[in-house]
Amino acid sequence: MCQDLAMHRVVVLALDGVIPFELGIPSRIFGEAVGAHGERLYEVIVCTVDGRPVTGGAGFTIGVEHDAGALAGADTVVIPPSRALGPVREEGRLPAPLAAALSRVRPGARVVSICTASYVLAAAGLLDGRPATTHWREAEHFQRTFPRVRVDPGVLFVDDGDVLTSAGAAAGVDLCLHLVRRDHGSEVANRVARGCVVPPWRDGGQAQYIERPVPQPSRTTTAATRAWMMKHLDRPLTLSELAAHAGTSVRTFTRRFRDEVGMTPGQWLIRQRVERARHLLESTDLAIDQIADRSGIGAPSSFRQHFRAIVGVSPAAYRRTFQLGT
Repeated sequence: MCQDLAMHRVVVLALDGVIPFELGIPSRIFGEAVGAHGERLYEVIVCTVDGRPVTGGAGFTIGVEHDAGALAGADTVVIPPSRALGPVREEGRLPAPLAAALSRVRPGARVVSICTASYVLAAAGLLDGRPATTHWREAEHFQRTFPRVRVDPGVLFVDDGDVLTSAGAAAGVDLCLHLVRRDHGSEVANRVARGCVVPPWRDGGQAQYIERPVPQPSRTTTAATRAWMMKHLDRPLTLSELAAHAGTSVRTFTRRFRDEVGMTPGQWLIRQRVERARHLLESTDLAIDQIADRSGIGAPSSFRQHFRAIVGVSPAAYRRTFQLGT
């Protein structure tokens, strides 16, 4: 957990044609983050390339108090999407004023794109050879335009350390919450989520939002069974048992579950169990073996394997970084 990020400065770069919803996400999420004594953890300011107002993508003008000089003092730079990306999207190059603005970002600052602002990062060369995502509708075009980027169209966001990208619209909320969690742990991030009335973590990726044939209407969903599963993560759960709880056949339950959540019941269970393990690692001194048992993943070796696959680090390394009070 980063203890030295008091008043971490987030600078949001609003481009002409900026989409207002995504423009407001950083201020809403980071502005809600406070410490144990109510102290603000982030300062969020908005700038434009030249300090002048920009047209919003919804028929009104947005005025700001800062120009691109603000980027030089940013710890994190966030670029929301714009409806006027023109040459960036079609030619894969930055207009000179935008390139000059981005050159002010200091080495070591985090750079974040929301939705199709990933085109800006790619055109600046920041994504060459790196994993990234963008809105699923743009994924193929994005990959053709920037073949050196390792595009993953199936996830809500990609954290590659100092460069982070998110999928469409609300995935920017997911990514900003992830950064709060990364900086200050799950307790602060969960408080932010509750204050904004959004989930602290969304399951699945973009697959659950990609257009597909509309299924026949049904009053039966797997939501109640998912809630029941959450209460029984610490014990083995079979597909037959889950289908019986939902009152369907195994085949029907599996199909409905995948349609609603974007992954299989088994994949979803593993993610929920890893999420419980993350909480236990942050908030308790339980041994790794005990956490493996309480999270329901089973043998410690299996637990470590699944945890590393999903989180990217070992349970022990995660605890060293995020345990409360460290």
